[in-house]
Amino acid sequence: MFTVGEIIDLAIRIEKNGEKVYRKAAEEVSDPSLSALLEWLADEELEHEKWFLRLREEEKTEEKIPQFEDMGKEILRGVLGDQAFSMNDADFSHIDELNDLLSLSLEFEKDTILFYEMLGDFIDDEDTNRQLAKIIEEEQRHVEHLEGFLKKGKVPERDGAP
Repeated sequence: MFTVGEIIDLAIRIEKNGEKVYRKAAEEVSDPSLSALLEWLADEELEHEKWFLRLREEEKTEEKIPQFEDMGKEILRGVLGDQAFSMNDADFSHIDELNDLLSLSLEFEKDTILFYEMLGDFIDDEDTNRQLAKIIEEEQRHVEHLEGFLKKGKVPERDGAP
């Protein structure tokens, strides 16, 4: 029902939404270390977007069935809209603890993974499932980085090293 291209386009949109939310939040918080973390997270979302764009370039040309293509796009549009999942409702101006910010970011990343896993239930094509698994693996690495930062209780270096 969903093509690799549609899933990758959705992933790109999610990453763009996440980057936008993090950049806006970086302007709202008063603590410079939290602002730095939010900028780092936004940069990570941008890197994920670039990764998904490269993945789309690798995508094979697929035979498309117009009715399924239109239905898939409409479902994706209805489910995602312009939302960045749970992050859109967050009031970053009231977050003053690093662990609170990391926890919120982890929730967003885990929600993204769950969403991608849900999409997998609608996919019968083996190649599409392999591509989706790559997307989920990339998001899971981000979760692992954030969990590491949460354990350390410190803001990452600007180069993104955990």
